[in-house]
Amino acid sequence: MSNLKRRQTTKQLKSHSDMKIFRQQSFFPELCEAETRKPVNVASVPQRSPFRYPGGKTWFVPTFRDWIRNQHPKPEILIEPFAGGGIISITALFEEFVSRVVMVEIDEDIAAVWQSVVDGHAGWLAKRILDFDLTKESVIQEISKTDVSVREKAFQTILKNRTFHGGILADGSGFLKHGENGKGIRSRWYPATIAKRFNNLELVADRIVFRQEDGFEVMQEYSQRNDVVFFIDPPYTAGGKKAGKRLYRHFCIDHERLFSLCQSIKGDFLMTYDNADEVKTMARAHGFQMRLIPMKNTHHAAMEELVIGKNLSWMDRYAAVHEPFAEYKVNGK
Repeated sequence: MSNLKRRQTTKQLKSHSDMKIFRQQSFFPELCEAETRKPVNVASVPQRSPFRYPGGKTWFVPTFRDWIRNQHPKPEILIEPFAGGGIISITALFEEFVSRVVMVEIDEDIAAVWQSVVDGHAGWLAKRILDFDLTKESVIQEISKTDVSVREKAFQTILKNRTFHGGILADGSGFLKHGENGKGIRSRWYPATIAKRFNNLELVADRIVFRQEDGFEVMQEYSQRNDVVFFIDPPYTAGGKKAGKRLYRHFCIDHERLFSLCQSIKGDFLMTYDNADEVKTMARAHGFQMRLIPMKNTHHAAMEELVIGKNLSWMDRYAAVHEPFAEYKVNGK
């Protein structure tokens, strides 16, 4: 065969091979079109919570939306047994995913804020924030007051949350030293913004049921209702994790009991947790599904958190969300 014919034949074979590859890929468009799940830029999510909350779930809001939109029929009530900053519940109300929410928080300082909102004092808190001349001395004077009303305690809580390091309210936390751009304790004090969030909360306050109780008891109370869903974000202390102990006063919970309660729920639930082996073992033992989802911590380092639920197939279209690696032992080895 002449060199010219060889080149023509090779060119034809290459062209035919390219054609086959193109056709084969077209049979599986989902491989080309799968979304790449990246850590959420929290600036893209409506900031509705008045708290600067350690362990807050603003970054999780887009995933929460995907989950609750897949609920059929539409749930009537969302329950947060560990409400904290409450961004998930507030989002559910403002975006009309549920008719009402039950927010549960046992910490007395955080409870004072949500109780004040429910009692109709959000506007009072907004004005108090706008009128306050924040200095280290004025904050110390304010938070040192005792025998105060619930709404005054709520104001003290917001002051501490916005001036303490990391927004941490647990015992041992102290004032910001340098903060952003050397602004010290004022670096997280945005009175107009915080006041606006409280004023906006007045729009949904009548749809919030707040309970300063043990979250487990409230879960059990609502567990047999089909029209109720749960978003569960417990303190991360399983498997010897220290984050929950450092961030929260009430960090000690019975994780095995929590998973057993989740198994008894007739409706649906979604749980977030640190990527801890002990948690994965409990989730598998109770027959739950798991996925890992990317996020960024407060130091902007990329990491992954666990998402746990009854059926997480709605997460499969995200390429970066995957089943956690499982180890299997053979013959006791």
